[in-house]
Amino acid sequence: MIHWNSFADFVAMGGYGFYVWGSFGLTALIMLIEPIVAVRNQKTLIARLKRQLRAEARADQRNTAA
Repeated sequence: MIHWNSFADFVAMGGYGFYVWGSFGLTALIMLIEPIVAVRNQKTLIARLKRQLRAEARADQRNTAA
């Protein structure tokens, strides 16, 4: 088990603190951003599918009327 003499030693992680904390930070950022992007993409896809269905319905009405 590793023991640190101070909080600064803990943060420094024996010289690897930048990589350790950078990895944690980047992972946390990605985990925060991913659900936001997923919801936005879902809303965009639903809107696109609704537009496509409306366009297909109009095309079917024109073909039936002719």
